[in-house]
Amino acid sequence: MRVATSRIVTFRVRKVVILSSFQIARRVFFVMAYKATIDSSTNQSIHSTILCVEDNKAYLRVRKAVLEREGYSVLAATTGAEALKLFREVAVSLVLSDHMLRGTTGVALAHQLKSIKPHVPFVLYSGTVPDIMGDADCFISKDETVPNFLSIIKSLIKRQSE
Repeated sequence: MRVATSRIVTFRVRKVVILSSFQIARRVFFVMAYKATIDSSTNQSIHSTILCVEDNKAYLRVRKAVLEREGYSVLAATTGAEALKLFREVAVSLVLSDHMLRGTTGVALAHQLKSIKPHVPFVLYSGTVPDIMGDADCFISKDETVPNFLSIIKSLIKRQSE
């Protein structure tokens, strides 16, 4: 008598290089974010507010969920005008913005926000590298892994608070 055996093989997607659709990319990003571990060595994120600017509402929800899972308070804006209003009204530790926004660009938005509060770090988060960075402090590719993405965000906020 033969006994059937099976093995369960698990794997983790670390980086998406070629995507067949943005929907797949969003799902992979969410799965990776779900598996990301929370660094409990500091509670810096608990006291930090991030303004997240993205005109694609599905991407905005995912990004907000990832950051909130790390303990950040996240304000969401879908337009440059909405981001400006929130930025003026609330103390923000960092701005995370897509580069290609409807009606403006992340670089243009960075210029406007930096004229109001020049000390707040501005991060461009996009699949498209801008020709010029302007007043943006950092660029993070959407192909970046979630742990690296979160590490960069944490580092910028820590540097800003010192």
